[in-house]
Amino acid sequence: MTPQTLDGRCCQRRLWLRVLCRLSSNGVTAASAAFLLLVTLIAVLGPHFTPHSPYETDFDRVAELPSRQHWLGTDELGRDTLTRMIYGARTSLFVGLSVQTATSLIGTLVGLFAGYYGGIADMVLMRAVDIVYSIPSFLLVVFMLSLFEPGVWSIVAILSFVNWPFTARLVRGQVLSIKEKEFILAIQSIGAGDGRVLCRHILPNIYDLIIVQFTLGIGYVIMAEAGLSFLGIGILSPHPSLGGMIAKGREYFLGFPHISLFPSFMLGLMIMALNFLGDGLCDALDPKSSRSH
Repeated sequence: MTPQTLDGRCCQRRLWLRVLCRLSSNGVTAASAAFLLLVTLIAVLGPHFTPHSPYETDFDRVAELPSRQHWLGTDELGRDTLTRMIYGARTSLFVGLSVQTATSLIGTLVGLFAGYYGGIADMVLMRAVDIVYSIPSFLLVVFMLSLFEPGVWSIVAILSFVNWPFTARLVRGQVLSIKEKEFILAIQSIGAGDGRVLCRHILPNIYDLIIVQFTLGIGYVIMAEAGLSFLGIGILSPHPSLGGMIAKGREYFLGFPHISLFPSFMLGLMIMALNFLGDGLCDALDPKSSRSH
């Protein structure tokens, strides 16, 4: 292992330590990260501990208020609200992480190749981006959902297809700026291959942008999935979904507001925490940030 490699790894380690220190010193960001970690643990492990089924109905306990047996009450069919919220949060997190992973991979690859190689590659790839952008996202999602059976995987595939162009444009713009810098031209002048330049020198200079976009995008995707389920064209009942629970509870809001209020609070807190975490990451990863947290 060369001294240069060791120096590079030490610099990366120091960078991440500095980022973690900035994040932990920001109270709002740290609280948001802790809340999201707690929600993730409950969503993953909760179904193994809850004594109730998210699908089992009990017409003797319809729309009950919170009690010792049902901590957040029951819904219009007597199903435990807390259990369905746990399963709904797990669905939302799975959709958000899956869509953002797919869009980040596709968008980053397209943006890297289009920005670095330019010419015909840039023209073809960016025209594909423009075509997707030219169609209103909501209409495109509704049209594609009409072609497939509604479900978790169809939602993941459709939202990934709709969202990747934004990441591609973002990455392409950064690559166009970075590839003209002196250190990239110097590396190319000594015979470094395109793969090495892209993976070892350009990509590490834009990973912070990708991480921030990934985090902020999860909230957008979760909101999109909840909105589609709320409209009845996303994840359909009886499969638990926060948006579906809110939509169904709206019909009984005057008499039993708890049916929709609890999932609404959960959804709102998740989106808010993701936005705060994304903002905190943006500040922590920005070397020019002068804020002291």
